Amino acid sequence: MPKMKTKSSAKKRFKVTATGKVKAQQAGKRHGMIKRSNDFIRDARGTTVLAEPDAKKIRSHYLPYSR
Repeated sequence: MPKMKTKSSAKKRFKVTATGKVKAQQAGKRHGMIKRSNDFIRDARGTTVLAEPDAKKIRSHYLPYSR
């Protein structure tokens, strides 16, 4: 059986913690900052942990060897 390939786009965007949670950048900060509130911009700094249903899809389909 051949090895599964990791999606190159996913390995650049997500990190898997030691406990199996998936960390990602906050969404919504690429453009259009003028219409966003300062509270939104401040809260969207750094990284966030994905919800478990989303993390399960990332781990199984895009990062198969990240457990």
